[in-house]
Amino acid sequence: MAAMQAVNLGFAPSYGSDLVSDQAKKIFREHFGAQTEAFFCFNGTAANVLAISALIEPFESVICSSHAHIAVDECGAPERILGCKLQVLPATTDGKITADQISSLLIRRGDQHFSQCKVVSITQPTEVGTVYSKKELSQISSLCQKNGLLLHIDGARLVNASVSTGLSLSDVCLGADVVSFGGTKNGLLFGEAVLFLSDRAREKVANFPYIRKQLMQLPSKTRFVSAQFCEFLGTNLWREIASHSLAMASYLRRGLEEAKNLGAEIQFTQDTQSNGVFAVFSRDLEKALKKSAFFYIWNEDTREARLMTSWSTSTHDLDKFIEIAKAHRELTGGQR
Repeated sequence: MAAMQAVNLGFAPSYGSDLVSDQAKKIFREHFGAQTEAFFCFNGTAANVLAISALIEPFESVICSSHAHIAVDECGAPERILGCKLQVLPATTDGKITADQISSLLIRRGDQHFSQCKVVSITQPTEVGTVYSKKELSQISSLCQKNGLLLHIDGARLVNASVSTGLSLSDVCLGADVVSFGGTKNGLLFGEAVLFLSDRAREKVANFPYIRKQLMQLPSKTRFVSAQFCEFLGTNLWREIASHSLAMASYLRRGLEEAKNLGAEIQFTQDTQSNGVFAVFSRDLEKALKKSAFFYIWNEDTREARLMTSWSTSTHDLDKFIEIAKAHRELTGGQR
């Protein structure tokens, strides 16, 4: 808020041609490489759609996971706005897709009756909180390069992957051509960035300003987005925020494991590698926990719950949640 207040005085050029936006772009280059091209927009769905829009023609397709945000949680925005086809692969047990799976869809290339594969989109960290390793990223990006595919990474929580693994921001999106870099889920009031990283992707940059304008995502007062990214990435704030959200997820996981050891019916479904804990609770415990905090049921069939921590999560909030879980065995006599 202070960073935005600081740029709220006097006049500045509009539509991203201001000095604050130049500084934000410089900071992105420091993190992702000297050739990085950064463009700002308002929200995550737009960042994903814009990133893919620069890479694809309507007759081409995007390969993604069955968990992918673009396939599940964007109300068909990629299909409607871009007119392209999503080819959805079943996510592995840890929420990822693999190079071998992608290879299975590289069929009928050159067949005019078949949508042509062009983009692979993965999420880092995944929608279930797991993190792609450098080896996994290398395998996917190598496959893409060998087969003329472009790699998009949905990086709404990319900073969490970096802090979780100890790798740089550029290493946790190794081989990516374009990245949707998240701001809002990391504490920004609003604002996301689309990053063009590779030589192949930068060939698409010339048309991108027109695409962004046509899709109604060009901020007239871009400095209010850029100022937030200057504060976020130009200082150690991004590490502080990510470290806190990760620490809170670990704290929550440990507390629920203690509750499970006391007899609470909890089944963990994923490793906690980022800022999410995924678990299945007995129905009675689920109802009791929802009195303390709101959370999504990620999978309606299995009742797998998605518990996310953030920059604003406190141990006080978590302690109340954990205590309900620990006390639940006493309330139910250990019965389901």
